[in-house]
Amino acid sequence: MGLLTKIFGTHSDHELKQIMPIVDRVEALEDDYRKLTDAELVAKTAEFKQRLAQGEELDDLLPEAFATVREASDRVLGMRPYRVQLVGGVVLHQGRIAEMKTGEGKTLVATLPAYLNALSGNGVHIVTVNDYLAKRDSEWMGKVYRFLGLQVGLIVHGLTAEERRKSYAADITYGTNNEFGFDYLRDNMAIYSAELVQRGHSFSIVDEVDSILIDEARTPLIISGQGDKSTAMYEMADQFASRLRRLTLASTDSKEEESETIDADYVVDEKNRSVTLTARGIQKAEEYFHVDNLSDQENTTLSHHINQAIRAHGIMKRDIDYVVKDGEVIIVDEFTGRLMFGRRYSEGLHQAIEAKEHVKVAHESKTLATITFQNYFRLYRKLSGMTGTALTEEEEFGQIYKLDVIEIPTNRPLVRADNPDVVYKTETGKFRAILNQIEECYKNGQPVLVGTISIEKNEMLSKMLSKRGIRHNVLNAKNHEKEAEIIAQAGKVGSVTIATNMAGRGTDIMLGGNPEYLAKNDLRKAGLTEELITEATSYAETDNPEILDARARFTEANAKYKEITSAEADKVRALGGLYIIGTERHESRRIDNQLRGRAGRQGDPGATRFYVSLEDDIMRLFGSERVMGMMNSLGIDEDTPIEQKVLSNAIESAQKKVESRNFQTRKSVLEYDDVMNQQREIIYAQRKKVLDGEDLKSYMQTMIENLIHDAVHAAVGEQRFIGTEQLAEACRPFEGLFLRRGEISFTPEELEELSAEELSELLMKHALEAYEKKEAELGTPLMRELERVVMLRAVDEYWMDHIDAMTELRQGIGLRAYAQTDPIIAYKQEGFAMFEAMVAAIREETVRRVFLARIKSPESVKREKVAKNATENAGGDDSVKKQPVRKAQKVGRNDPCPCGSGKKYKKCCGMNAND
Repeated sequence: MGLLTKIFGTHSDHELKQIMPIVDRVEALEDDYRKLTDAELVAKTAEFKQRLAQGEELDDLLPEAFATVREASDRVLGMRPYRVQLVGGVVLHQGRIAEMKTGEGKTLVATLPAYLNALSGNGVHIVTVNDYLAKRDSEWMGKVYRFLGLQVGLIVHGLTAEERRKSYAADITYGTNNEFGFDYLRDNMAIYSAELVQRGHSFSIVDEVDSILIDEARTPLIISGQGDKSTAMYEMADQFASRLRRLTLASTDSKEEESETIDADYVVDEKNRSVTLTARGIQKAEEYFHVDNLSDQENTTLSHHINQAIRAHGIMKRDIDYVVKDGEVIIVDEFTGRLMFGRRYSEGLHQAIEAKEHVKVAHESKTLATITFQNYFRLYRKLSGMTGTALTEEEEFGQIYKLDVIEIPTNRPLVRADNPDVVYKTETGKFRAILNQIEECYKNGQPVLVGTISIEKNEMLSKMLSKRGIRHNVLNAKNHEKEAEIIAQAGKVGSVTIATNMAGRGTDIMLGGNPEYLAKNDLRKAGLTEELITEATSYAETDNPEILDARARFTEANAKYKEITSAEADKVRALGGLYIIGTERHESRRIDNQLRGRAGRQGDPGATRFYVSLEDDIMRLFGSERVMGMMNSLGIDEDTPIEQKVLSNAIESAQKKVESRNFQTRKSVLEYDDVMNQQREIIYAQRKKVLDGEDLKSYMQTMIENLIHDAVHAAVGEQRFIGTEQLAEACRPFEGLFLRRGEISFTPEELEELSAEELSELLMKHALEAYEKKEAELGTPLMRELERVVMLRAVDEYWMDHIDAMTELRQGIGLRAYAQTDPIIAYKQEGFAMFEAMVAAIREETVRRVFLARIKSPESVKREKVAKNATENAGGDDSVKKQPVRKAQKVGRNDPCPCGSGKKYKKCCGMNAND
């Protein structure tokens, strides 16, 4: 803490002084609200809504609304928000981030601003990191909202569109960040307004805000469809990459100057997570794939596949970056350690890893819609968040989201002892020291939680503990199903738990153990199903006698175990509380702080210590080489720990370097996505107008006029008068639409008098006549529907292609820096030109489709169905239906058959074709 901060206080101190009088007003109402009957308390909701309608502001209602929720929480849940929780509620209502330590009751805090803002009728979204928490919180806290007369919705995976629409229509909606984002994208792919599920973005409270707005900000949300590219190239590239020799560089400082002199085929730069073929590697690639020059434009796709293959082999590590489960490659979230089901690496990297691991290589996908979490959450008129760790990322929250961070004091003083790091020369020496510390705690009975940064280290430490005969629990992405149960019991006497970063979220570690999970085990022994046990511990309203009986049995067992765990908790406190061991520093100080925060909840004792070696990734890649040199010169062995300030400074400096680099990466992603976001907003706004039923007739006529104007001026150019060739060229795009070939003709004398404007007017006259004729033929309602559907289809198709084109532009734009051009500026300029071209193409395609559309009679539709059924039934039970190959395809008799059967043409479809 700096001298100025000590004298003048922090930003949080200043802001809290402004908030405390508001909290005093809430607490002053406590006695009055205790006297209210349930009916009088419930009636407050209608009263507040009426006062809002009469012109009062939400800030005017805040003290009374918070007092109402506080009293309702006490009556319904038996939980009365503390003063510091009221402070947190005010911070969230103001659209800021509340940093509240683990165990301070953030779930209850959210009810205060959620209720107040829901009174406006615009809907409140409460965002959690997983479906379990969203469901739990919507049922648990939902009791308070329902008691006060508000509706609560839940958005989780697997809901129908109608269920989603109903949940979004509720006053308060709980859900995950992924589901909210994907629903937004799907809404902007809808053809009819009745398909929309969301109703706007008014106010959002984001739980674990650092995880969602920062950790996941580098990975965009993508809705994709199956592409048409072959997977064979990935397997060929993998076979080639697996034969190459790799050189790994820990730091760019040690990179050799010329790739020709490197005794390797490709170089892996661990620090920047990049791979590069050497001159020798390029030569091998050209020989292997029989190409003259790998850098030629025509070999771009091949080069891309090779680069992704060597990236899969050189950088992506199994059980660190991903796991292979049930024949599928699943990404491991580097920040939480959880498996990211349904998420795939982009640009073919996921397919390259699948080829490397010899599992089924999925088809490449085509992006249908995409948005980053940064730009999704910036849609909200008011955004707030809560977490235990946000201050270290204060700058990023301010720059990207315009959010400031307020540190909320704890309800009880924090007595946890955060011990200084101990640094060892080697990883071997470090792990010996960790095992000794675990063993000491184990013998004393003090519970230990050991945090590792990867599954690989997690399992390695588990084997070491087993050799020493120390009983322990292991938690990582491979056994995440038992996460809550394992973490809940990590505070029992003699408990040893090894966990990846996933232990940092969701479930509190209670000293002495968690009675809820012991009670659940009793229900299992009694033969209750998992579904019934889930219902027994849920907060959902029910009158099912079986569920009510299960809840009664659970309540009885829970009360019994509470007495046991309470006594055991006193023993753990006497032993010093939970001991946290960090096996190495994470890239981010925030993740380290999350691990520390697992101990010392609500005034409990606890201790933390991080063990670091100079061989750890962060020290090896970003730490000071001077430190290793100093240790070698002093002759320090691998079992001697060092506690020097210079080392602590080196560690923190290394972390700050990585944090800065990651911030710049996310900032760069956002700068590029901002270009797409402006275009996305234009396209989505246009779609919304169409969906909302805007009459497109005048818009269609304007499009026709612009199309004609562009075609005529493209043909005539700067010439004042029109020649025969220019006339033919100007009319050609419209022949077959609203012109017959040769319908517009002039004598040479007439052409000499014809101007471009006159030709445009003449073409427009023909176009409008054809347009009115089609409308008369179809009828006005059907014509409007045709225009609407055609425009939406054209917009969606060209927008998808534009997304792919912008992605390709982005991949190569960084090279502009070599020409002293800012890549971002170049991307904006070229992206704008591409967007303008896309808009022109949409206009042309929409006009073309409207003029060419034909309405099928019921009889023709029926005939087509009959013909289709006959074709499908002709092939019997064969799964692959072969279509006859036309002569025009010019397939040689010995060529592979185009139908995909794998046979030669002459022995397949060619048997029935005339050659």
